[in-house]
Amino acid sequence: MSRSAHPAGPRHADVLPEGHYTAPPADLNVLDPKVWARTVERNDRGVVTVGGIGVDELREQFGTPAYFLDEADFRARCRAWADAFGTEADVFYAGKAFLSRAIVRWLKEEGLNLDVCSGGELTTALSAGMPAERIAFHGNNKSEEEIRKAVEAGVGRIVLDSFQEIVRVAHIAQSLGKRQRVQIRVTVGVEAHTHEFIATAHEDQKFGIALAGGQAAEAVRRALKLDGLELIGIHSHIGSQIFDMAGFEVSARRVVQLLAEVRDEHGIELPEIDLGGGLGIAYTSEDDPREPHHIAKALNEIVTRECEAAGLATPRISVEPGRAIVGPTAFTLYEVGTVKPLEGLRTYVSVDGGMSDNIRTALYDAEYSVALVSRTSDAEPMLTRVVGKHCESGDIVVRDAFLPADVAPGDLIAVPATGAYCRSMASNYNHALRPPVVAVRDGEARVIVRRETEEDLLRLDVG
Repeated sequence: MSRSAHPAGPRHADVLPEGHYTAPPADLNVLDPKVWARTVERNDRGVVTVGGIGVDELREQFGTPAYFLDEADFRARCRAWADAFGTEADVFYAGKAFLSRAIVRWLKEEGLNLDVCSGGELTTALSAGMPAERIAFHGNNKSEEEIRKAVEAGVGRIVLDSFQEIVRVAHIAQSLGKRQRVQIRVTVGVEAHTHEFIATAHEDQKFGIALAGGQAAEAVRRALKLDGLELIGIHSHIGSQIFDMAGFEVSARRVVQLLAEVRDEHGIELPEIDLGGGLGIAYTSEDDPREPHHIAKALNEIVTRECEAAGLATPRISVEPGRAIVGPTAFTLYEVGTVKPLEGLRTYVSVDGGMSDNIRTALYDAEYSVALVSRTSDAEPMLTRVVGKHCESGDIVVRDAFLPADVAPGDLIAVPATGAYCRSMASNYNHALRPPVVAVRDGEARVIVRRETEEDLLRLDVG
């Protein structure tokens, strides 16, 4: 059923102002499976469900805003990545995308390893029972305390990010009577087709040691001389939200060239190569991500071909999908608070969350989809901007999207593909309370990260 439409601005694409949008879909009630978690569908009442539970029931039990994560989808994606790469490669879930103790347990059960980049992520991983040897520790400025904790725990690898860190990790490992397995992160001069702030392989940025000028080769020399280190390979990461494999091909070629130089100079062949993560997901219907088996086939062919050309044995490959696993498995549920038409422009739809639960639109100009999920509607499409409740004009959740023209206060709308980086980057701006993460599976829902309370805020305020 639908409600009466608001007398607001443009509806059709031929009269729309310039912006980030395409023509409206033929039917706003249809959910594109490309951008929604696998068990999401509409029931016969027109209510969107996940794991067999309607969003109206979920709102009643858990409130809004809230992140709802399709556990079956998450586990299936873990298995898909593990199966695609097989036993001859390693898949490390990038914990920075979203990490909790429940996530760690699922990863462990589904056979994936874990990549962490802070002491807090390491603590979470260890507290949930992830074997330390299945953990990789990243970061461009790891503290001595973090390094010591990682070495003491026996993490499987530490990714070295600077000349200072080579010495730092070696010294701490020696002081503990250990020999730490390490990789050297190199920047290969490949700039991924992505936002400038998340393109990480060109030289003018904070990560890694550049291949240019022989710096990476010098890092290898220094690491091989230190008794506290066991250099097992080279690490490269070229960016995020990448769909084109061409960047990986160039990156792999340059990393393999370094492996050949190491062999020629030192007489050893490093046994591992980590190509990082950064594979894209569908935030909108226009995005076209690759499936894990396509990615695995392409990367294996690239590395094998380059190693054969260089006369090297093919090293063991590692990859680090984070967003590609958890991103599509969750959506954020909001309640509409106000609907404000701007004649001739668009209609602003304000929700009970905002940049405190999804900073990516403001930070990266990220694009998202949105849908009315508490009911269906036969109203015509209306160009909207979904915004939050914070005191910032840049508090935008979805910059340009079509919703039914009868959307009204009290309706529930949802933004899909918010499993990655939304809860991880959430804040208490305006003293907002960070939303819960609720796992849904087979008709059951349970909180895996609880909603913050005002008592949580005041507990840290010692003034």
